[in-house]
Amino acid sequence: MRLSTVILPIHRWSEGQKVWRRAEELGFHAAYTYDHLSWRSFRDEPWFGSVPTLTAAACATERIRLGTLVTSPNFRHPVTLAKELITLDDVSGGRVSLGIGAGGTGFDATALGQEAWSPKERADRFGEFLPLLDELLTNGTTTREGAYYSAVEARNIPGCVQRPRLPFYVAATGPRGLRLAAEYGQGWVTYGDPRGPADVPVEQAPEVIARQIGKLTEACEQRGRDVAELDKLLLQGSTAEKPLQSVDAFVDWAGTYRELGITELVVHWPVPDSIFASDLDVFEKIATDALRQLG
Repeated sequence: MRLSTVILPIHRWSEGQKVWRRAEELGFHAAYTYDHLSWRSFRDEPWFGSVPTLTAAACATERIRLGTLVTSPNFRHPVTLAKELITLDDVSGGRVSLGIGAGGTGFDATALGQEAWSPKERADRFGEFLPLLDELLTNGTTTREGAYYSAVEARNIPGCVQRPRLPFYVAATGPRGLRLAAEYGQGWVTYGDPRGPADVPVEQAPEVIARQIGKLTEACEQRGRDVAELDKLLLQGSTAEKPLQSVDAFVDWAGTYRELGITELVVHWPVPDSIFASDLDVFEKIATDALRQLG
């Protein structure tokens, strides 16, 4: 099991670079950031772009993997996103993973002036977006016409440092998304019950993840793929569970999800006076000691 962190893109770089470097010093496997234009309670607070932030982080670090949790079609197009990702993968020396999902109904959904898409349209768009992005990142030239997304002789030379392309970590809980994860994913991402993870009683939260992994397993079997090939990421912070209260609490929490098959836990870097507030000293102790205690 690996331990990673999410660093929100809220810091001016004079301070932000210190956080990303510290994440590497603490030994986190990866440091991710949210790919939003703004987000929930942070909407009227500082919030920077994910790709420039990750590019700067790539220059400020040497070993830690970097990525998004998660990118979506809400304000992205596969052609322009592919060019940015190839550049980021190059700058980082092949340390980038792309967390990607269908998106939701938050601020990003209407920031470009469009009406928020229905769940069906989000799924339809994602069903085009992901295969096209896969093609763009693996081919030097791509032409494809879709109902929502097209590419006309789009060039992506020299391609990714990672071959055949950088990894996709697909956030999905529904049948269509899970099929895409089984077909295109090198990993799968969940944060709990998408209908309201914080409303699920703590003792029932692992059952939600177990059911999701069961459905992912079925999708992989239908694709003729072993579910063990996929990394399985659990993003902490949305459920009522409180694993960052102490090292012991984290070890108990991590052990539960390791038994269910989760291979990577992702915790939020503490943000004072927010929903992600936690004790930084405890957080750093978890980063350095908890997985060793887990055995």
